[in-house]
Amino acid sequence: MVHLGKIPTDKDIEETKIPGLEDVKLDAPGQDEFTASVYGSRFAAMDLPKHEMPADEMPREVAYRMIKDDLSLDGTPTLNLASFVTTYMEEEAEKLMVEAFSKNFIDYEEYPVSADIQNRCVSMIARLFNIPSHDPNVNAMGTSTIGSSEAIMLGTLAMKKRWQNKRKAAGKDYSKPNIVMNSAVQVCWEKAARYFDVEEKYVYCTEDRFVIDPEEAVKLIDENTIGICTILGTTYTGEYEDTKKINDLLVEKNIDCPIHVDAASGGFVAPFVHPDLVWDFRLEKVVSINVSGHKYGLVYPGVGWVVWRDPEFLPKELIFNINYLGADQASFTLNFSRGASQVIGQYYQLIRLGKKGYRSIMLNLTRTADYLATSVEKMGFILMSKKSGDGLPLVAFRLNPERKHKFDEFALAHQLRERGWVVPAYTMAPHANSLKMMRVVVREDFSRSRCDALIQDIKLAYDELSKMDEHKLEQHKEHRRAHGTRTGRHRNINTHFTDETHSLQGKHGKTHAVC
Repeated sequence: MVHLGKIPTDKDIEETKIPGLEDVKLDAPGQDEFTASVYGSRFAAMDLPKHEMPADEMPREVAYRMIKDDLSLDGTPTLNLASFVTTYMEEEAEKLMVEAFSKNFIDYEEYPVSADIQNRCVSMIARLFNIPSHDPNVNAMGTSTIGSSEAIMLGTLAMKKRWQNKRKAAGKDYSKPNIVMNSAVQVCWEKAARYFDVEEKYVYCTEDRFVIDPEEAVKLIDENTIGICTILGTTYTGEYEDTKKINDLLVEKNIDCPIHVDAASGGFVAPFVHPDLVWDFRLEKVVSINVSGHKYGLVYPGVGWVVWRDPEFLPKELIFNINYLGADQASFTLNFSRGASQVIGQYYQLIRLGKKGYRSIMLNLTRTADYLATSVEKMGFILMSKKSGDGLPLVAFRLNPERKHKFDEFALAHQLRERGWVVPAYTMAPHANSLKMMRVVVREDFSRSRCDALIQDIKLAYDELSKMDEHKLEQHKEHRRAHGTRTGRHRNINTHFTDETHSLQGKHGKTHAVC
């Protein structure tokens, strides 16, 4: 999630300058533009432009190297175990994606094959989610998106508009829509509800339940409910919510309420690791499903997908039939122009790996996650995630309170960060008694040997913190708190909105997990 950037004032910029350097002459020693190397040019002795476009050009070799050097201070993607986002693709996939950089995906007339490749992906994904393609009357449809956030926005809009149309037809008030969901939802669900004026009705987590309670969810439904969101793999613990139980309760009670399944992370995992789990279009109340291609779909960010069971659940007034750049097309997106690369990358993965290839990868990830889970349990941590494919291939764990540690999960996360690992610590969803936890996402490039290295570093970090007395731990906490500010990493984050109280984080202190 991109933060709101603060535009620095001239005064802010002046305060960042180091005093005493005004008289230091840093003129180029030789040629003005370029000498023997990048680091012999005058640009190597200058700060990179940060606030205003420079007046003059710089050589392309210099611009490339200066930016590359700046980016070297970023974390290493393969060691970022906070994110589900893909960090490895085969060279052939990368070549295809690079070759498509200049294609504007929306230009269907100019790039008809790219458009058709999207349709092929939609068909494959819908069938993976058991759309009833055997029924000749089925008219399922779907589209690619920038990611699951856009897909969820579209799904929410469709549910809201369908509900409004039914209320209008019945002559009833349609001004107070609400949606039922778990309080552990990813922040994009909060955004969708807030941006589209839909009230959020939460089923809150507890200390020992981190997924939606089906009976509580159904009890929250009223005449203004546009739908229920269920999650196939929650962000925090990776557990699959019981969509079938909710579906069965709706059928049993004869409640007309659609289900949208947020399969952002699990949509490319469960069908291969847990094929008997019923969560998809096999359930009559499931009307739409989203999935992230850039998570376990194994594509670089950003690409997502959303599929609807039938046009009944995608109101016509949301669709724009347009003639743009010479082609007639039906459009349902929040944006317009975008590159074709990620869609082509998704198609490569689908046909390159096939069901067998995806199954092999997901089973390997599940084995590695189980190995890591068993290891942290043996170290004395409390495991919060599922094993053996009953959830996503991730490991969520926390310190055992019975051991009365003087440090918390955030201290352990920081200690690991100083070894290069990004293993995030979180404050759990509201009503979970402010539980803290840590989470490791096992991705395709997280091999067994890398897992062993992480296990050793977790043990070393734990042992080091255990040896610290209270004074040392307080110093460690202060170092942690000030680290970002002192390094300048957070200098330009806009703090104007830090006191908001409308989000779950603003209300309850919940940490929004990295997607």
